[in-house]
Amino acid sequence: MGRWRQRLDTSPWWRGAAAVLAGALPALAFPAPSLWWCAYVVLVPWMLLARSAVSPRRAALDGWLGGLGFMLAVHHWLLPSLHVFTVVIAALLGALWAPWGLLVRRLLRGAPSAARAGAALVAVPSAWLMVELVRSWQGLGGPWGMLGASQWQSAPALRLASVGGVWLVSLLVVGVNTALMVLVVAPGTRAPAVAGLVATATVTGAAWAWAPRPETDGQVRIAVVQPGIVKGTAGADSAERRFAREEALTRQLAGRDVDLVVWGESSVGHDLTEQPALARRIAALSRAVDADVLVNVDARRPSADATGGQGIFKSSVLIGPDGPTGEHYDKMRLVPFGEYVPARSLLGWATSVGKAAGEDRMRGTRQVVMDARHGGRTLRIGPLVCFESAFPDMTRALTRDGARVLLAQSSTSSFQHSWAPAQHASLAAVRAAETGRPMVHATLTGVSAAYGPGGERVGGLLATSASAARVYTVPTAHGTTLYVRFGDWPVHVAVAALLALAAAETARLLRRRPRPAEVVRVGVGQSR
Repeated sequence: MGRWRQRLDTSPWWRGAAAVLAGALPALAFPAPSLWWCAYVVLVPWMLLARSAVSPRRAALDGWLGGLGFMLAVHHWLLPSLHVFTVVIAALLGALWAPWGLLVRRLLRGAPSAARAGAALVAVPSAWLMVELVRSWQGLGGPWGMLGASQWQSAPALRLASVGGVWLVSLLVVGVNTALMVLVVAPGTRAPAVAGLVATATVTGAAWAWAPRPETDGQVRIAVVQPGIVKGTAGADSAERRFAREEALTRQLAGRDVDLVVWGESSVGHDLTEQPALARRIAALSRAVDADVLVNVDARRPSADATGGQGIFKSSVLIGPDGPTGEHYDKMRLVPFGEYVPARSLLGWATSVGKAAGEDRMRGTRQVVMDARHGGRTLRIGPLVCFESAFPDMTRALTRDGARVLLAQSSTSSFQHSWAPAQHASLAAVRAAETGRPMVHATLTGVSAAYGPGGERVGGLLATSASAARVYTVPTAHGTTLYVRFGDWPVHVAVAALLALAAAETARLLRRRPRPAEVVRVGVGQSR
């Protein structure tokens, strides 16, 4: 142990490698490893490294390199598509953790007092939440890999999500890591750490006992059609073969009393107004199964605005027995580099080193709640497309607008044999728990899944090897969770906490600064 400590202290290369590795460890809490329990301890090595930095600059570098390791580990499946640009993006976003590393050193270096340990228990989790807030901006890649989302299998954590969203879960997970860190580095100052752990347990228990729970009021039968990988052709032929497979699978649902059929992202490769024969074929399927069919059209079509231009849209389109119902939703938040290149004039070179989008897709302008009809009943559905399911504000908005069931149409076929499909499917559990509404995640090639109003899984998964149609009997619920009602309040609490601590630190520094009169007296005394 002493030899390794000496290497870390004397060799910047060894220390840098250790920081990258320590930052990568939290990825184990996410699918596919799904070691969710390790999230509560896995930040301690990274924090120990930043705490032991010989200078503030080194601590900031430890934070940066750890952030690079975290982003690279969570998004490593992008490497085959973006190649070296994945590392560039990870390095840029990793810099967000530099102030976090600096703060860890400032509050926990040496033998921290009880006051510093108490401040760390508030400031370190709050600063982590600020990092998640900034990188959650869609232009920086969106909120994929938020630490709280790793707890999608934990019932107590899902209850917390219904109170404060994924933000509250992240805050408390980092809080537990910080308390354990204090116990490790300052065993003589245990009171703040123990108090922090007790507070976390109390908040979790209170959420479990008293937070409003969604009240189940019925059930709906939603069919997911997952065609699987279509081999042997490319381009338009591939789209037609996939459509034929989706058509055949949907026909198998006849007589199974489904309320809605959902196809995955890019399930239709032609604009239905330009190819009315395709619309008629889907309408025939709707009549055969006696349910509306929600498809996703990935095609070039005229823009709905007054410009008269054309572009490629990804649109959720609801089709009934008489054809398109007129309700559709155009994807609003596009995948950076996958569906558009940010600042293309500057970063367009990414298309030459990987599979970045050669043409920017078009964006929708508003979210839509649709009315799906079956047997005289109306089901209000809120569709999302692809990684929009990573954004908690979008499902919250759909719920507030009256959606009874949330739907995500996705395709991760480019990352078929990686952690990406499982990671993506797990997000639906967190979104369901936050909103108190069931959510169905429908994909082209897996993983497809359904979750109840509390985030519990309903039925089995459709794995990446499956080509099938599966019916999920999903419980519906009414009522409003605290997260839907109050939104991202943990973020505001974290901002307020950091501002209060910054004000206290400024006041302390001002008190230590000598007054002008004292400086004059000292100078006179020295001159004598």
